[in-house]
Amino acid sequence: MSESRARNRQVLKGTVVSTAMDRTAVVEVQTVSAHPVYRKRHRTSRKYYVHDEENMCNVGDLVRIAETRPLSKTKRWRLLEVVEKAR
Repeated sequence: MSESRARNRQVLKGTVVSTAMDRTAVVEVQTVSAHPVYRKRHRTSRKYYVHDEENMCNVGDLVRIAETRPLSKTKRWRLLEVVEKAR
């Protein structure tokens, strides 16, 4: 049963913008969407608070995050992996 629930969870890719908190990182995810009539594409961004148990993220890293149960007032995402380290 837990496998079927885990399959429906959203997975996003974004850039770490802050690691000032302990075991928490702020990840900015950019999405590109098209205007419904004119089809002009525009970029929107959203920030997510991510649980980072080992404090392995650094600012500028490209990471994958997954939706999870509420861990605090604002944290609803957890870190899956660091895709690319910042230079």
